[in-house]
Amino acid sequence: MKNQSLALGSLEDAPLNKFHKRLTIYSSGGPFLDGYVLSIIGVVMAQITSALELSTSWEGLVAASALIGIFFGGFFGGWFTDRFGRKVLYLVDLIAIVGFSVAQFWVESALMLFVWRFLLGVAVGADYPIATAFLAEFLPRKHRGPLLGFMLVMWFAGAACAYIAGSLILHFGGEDAWRYALASALVPGILFLFARAGTPESPRWLLSKGRKDEANRIIKQVYGPEYSIANMAEPEKDSKLSIWSLFHSGYGKRMLFVTIFWTCAVVPLFAIYSFAPTVLAALGVAESDATFGSVVITIIFVLGCLLAMKLVNLMGRRQMLIHSFIWSGVPLAVLGFFPDAAPIIVVMLFCAYALANGGAQVMEFVYPNELFPTEIRATAVGLATSLSRIGTALGVYLVPISVSSIGIGNTMLVAAGVCFIGAWNTYVMAPETRELDLHAAASLDH
Repeated sequence: MKNQSLALGSLEDAPLNKFHKRLTIYSSGGPFLDGYVLSIIGVVMAQITSALELSTSWEGLVAASALIGIFFGGFFGGWFTDRFGRKVLYLVDLIAIVGFSVAQFWVESALMLFVWRFLLGVAVGADYPIATAFLAEFLPRKHRGPLLGFMLVMWFAGAACAYIAGSLILHFGGEDAWRYALASALVPGILFLFARAGTPESPRWLLSKGRKDEANRIIKQVYGPEYSIANMAEPEKDSKLSIWSLFHSGYGKRMLFVTIFWTCAVVPLFAIYSFAPTVLAALGVAESDATFGSVVITIIFVLGCLLAMKLVNLMGRRQMLIHSFIWSGVPLAVLGFFPDAAPIIVVMLFCAYALANGGAQVMEFVYPNELFPTEIRATAVGLATSLSRIGTALGVYLVPISVSSIGIGNTMLVAAGVCFIGAWNTYVMAPETRELDLHAAASLDH
C-alpha cells in the first residue's frame, strides 16, 4: 500500500474533488460575513448618527470598532487554532458572529453599539486564520492561489449584498431600519453555520502534532483509500517552531513583508468602504446616486478579484501584487488632483481602482498561508490580520476627520500614497511561491 501511495505522487498534485469545492464555499463564509458586517455600517451610518446623536468622533469610533475587534480576534484566533486545531473554532466563531450581529438590534447608545461591533470584529477576525489555514492545507498546488483568492471574491460579494440589503431595508424599514440592517447578518451566518458542520480536521495539523493515524484516516476519507500520509510532503512534529519564530530570523522578515503589504491593501479599501456614500458625495456624486455608485464599485471589486484569480498562476504572486498596487494607486492620485471632476469621472476612477486592486486583495489570503509552516501558519495569518488592522482602524477613524479638515482631494492623495508604499514593499521583500508545494513555500531555504 505504501508503494502504491508513493506511485500516486504528492497530495499537492492530486485532482480537485468535490470536498475541495465544498470546503472553499464553506470557508469563504467568514470573508463573506466580514464584507457584509463591515460594509453594512456604511449604508446606515447616516441614520445611526441621527438616531443615536453621534458626534464626529463617535461616528469614526463606531465605524472602526469592528476593525479594532479584528485586531484581537485575528491574533488570538490564530494562536488558538495552531494550538488546538482548525476544527475547534470553525463553527464557534460563526455562532459568535450571528449572536453579536443580532445583539446590535437593541442598542440604545453609541457605547453599546461600539461594544457589540467590537465583539463582532473579534469573531470575524478569528475566522481569517481558521478558514484560510484550513483551506490552504487541503488544496492542491495549482488550485491553491485561485481558490484562496476566491475567498476575497466572497468578501466583496458580502459587501455587495450588504449595500443591496441595506438599501432595501432603509427603504422599507422605517426609523428603525438601521437596527434591522445591522442584525441582518443573522441570515447568511446561519446558512454558513449549518454548511460547515461535519468538516474534518486538517491532516497537516494532525501530523504536526504527531497524530499520524488520525491524519491518515482523514487523507483516505478526502482523497481516496489509495492515498496516505506518505503522499504529503509535511514533516512530523517540529518543537523548534513557536509563536516567537514570527519575530526573528527569516520568518520575522516574512511577517514584516506580509504585515506591510496587507496594511497597504486594506487601509484605502476599508476607509472607502466604511464611508463610501459619504466619500462619493464629497466628490460631487448626488446623495441619491451615492449608494448605487457604491454597489457598482463593489461589483467591479468582485470582477477585479476574479481577474486576479485567473492571473495569479500566470503572472506569479510577486509581479501581480506589484502591478496591483501601482495601478490601483494611480486612479486615487488622479482623484486627489482633480476632486472636482464630473461625477461620472469620479465613479469611473473608483471603478478603475477597484479593478486594479483585486490582485492585492487576493494575495491577502495567498501569501500569508504559503510563507509559514503548519505549526505557526494560523498564528502568522492571525498576527498579520491583527497588525494590518491597526493602520486600518486608524484610517477609518480618521476618514471623516480628514475629509472635513484637509479636504477630500488630499485624503485621496494619502490613499494613493499608501498604495505606492505597498508596491515598493513588495518589490523589495516579496518572494515568489507560484511553483512550490505548501511545505516548500513555507521553507526558508528557497
